[in-house]
Amino acid sequence: MIPAISHLKNLDYSVVQQCMHCGMCLPTCPTYDATKLERNSPRGRIALMRAIADDKLEPTRTFADEMYFCLGCLACMTACPAGVNYAELFEHARAEAERVGVLDNPKRSLIRAFTLRWLFMDLSRLQLLGRVMRLYQQLGIQEFIRRSGLFHLLPKRLRELEAMTPQIQPKFSADLIAPVTGAKGMRKFRVAMLTGCAQDLIFSDVNRDTVEVLVRNGCEVITPVDQQCCGSLHAHNGEWALAQELARKNIDQFPPDQFDAIITNAAGCGSHLKHYAHLLHDDPRYAKRATLWDEKVKDIHEWLAKIGIETPRGNGAALLKVTYHEACHLCHGQKITSQPREILRAVGNIELTELPESTWCCGSAGIYNIIQPEMANDLLKRKVKHIQSTGAQIVATGNPGCMLQVLNGCRNAGMDVRIAHPVTLLAEAYRGEH
Repeated sequence: MIPAISHLKNLDYSVVQQCMHCGMCLPTCPTYDATKLERNSPRGRIALMRAIADDKLEPTRTFADEMYFCLGCLACMTACPAGVNYAELFEHARAEAERVGVLDNPKRSLIRAFTLRWLFMDLSRLQLLGRVMRLYQQLGIQEFIRRSGLFHLLPKRLRELEAMTPQIQPKFSADLIAPVTGAKGMRKFRVAMLTGCAQDLIFSDVNRDTVEVLVRNGCEVITPVDQQCCGSLHAHNGEWALAQELARKNIDQFPPDQFDAIITNAAGCGSHLKHYAHLLHDDPRYAKRATLWDEKVKDIHEWLAKIGIETPRGNGAALLKVTYHEACHLCHGQKITSQPREILRAVGNIELTELPESTWCCGSAGIYNIIQPEMANDLLKRKVKHIQSTGAQIVATGNPGCMLQVLNGCRNAGMDVRIAHPVTLLAEAYRGEH
């Protein structure tokens, strides 16, 4: 039975009708740039959403397919002179598609039930899967099967997905970070550290580096062992109620009135985490706390720039040529652009070369590279070409999805390039003092 409440018809109509059809978003939209089709543009998609809100169109499979063809990169929000809140529209449009079930089929429903409704609702389950994958990799089974050619028996798409399998870290965040880490010197701030879900499995070393940098800059860091997913994966894929449930759990675990800041180092998570007030605006128990939560959530680059970065003492290390790829949900979603560069320049032994089209999506976009591989690969090749043009030794970027996507793209292109989070480079500079 289809739930009666429509996500688009019940949305504040001022949000739906704000688009003035000027078209300034068109040249910034990667899908429109690729196809030149109006329906593949933000303006075209908003027209479809408005037609549904106005009862002129029913949400069909064509509508749902279009909403999932959108990257959700939010470049249109940076370009829009009218301030259209496309992020809100995008999430409600996908929720509408899921509400009416026009994309449902047994395979898709099983995958969504396993991942969104089970695996990412309790991160102990995700960590268990991570431990199995880690054993599979450490015992050499993955490498053996790859060398044996057995994967060639799989369908092409499964072979592509297997090649994208990330390397699981030897230790997760709880093994690297104490629940309470005291500030170095005088304590100036008390902050909470969000370790993430995929971030915890694949880039737990970045979480460790983040805590080290915070401690060096006068922060006492609270890092609970058992954390929750932020809910961005759910909100971006139409599971509105599950996203709300996770928001409540996070607010309960990290009471915002107890911290000077709640730190995230993943751009996609941070963009979502800063909108809990909208997610829970009609919840009388959580609405007020969610508003305070939004005020306290800070991306690591944003927070360090705000409190002032202690510059590492020079150690005579060789100059590194670095370029910076701007994660969409950092530059467009959170409007954080100068702060990561500020951190990179603070490192000292870095020559920062600007990346052409640095704000253009790399094609990762959450799970976009899994559900829309052709478009994602085209965007990745475009990104890698620009990286090659810089001659950089290191590509810095502040989002785990981007790090994996760019890593795979550079590896496939035969490039010997390191992919690193800016905070990792700063942490290494601090360690290099000794």
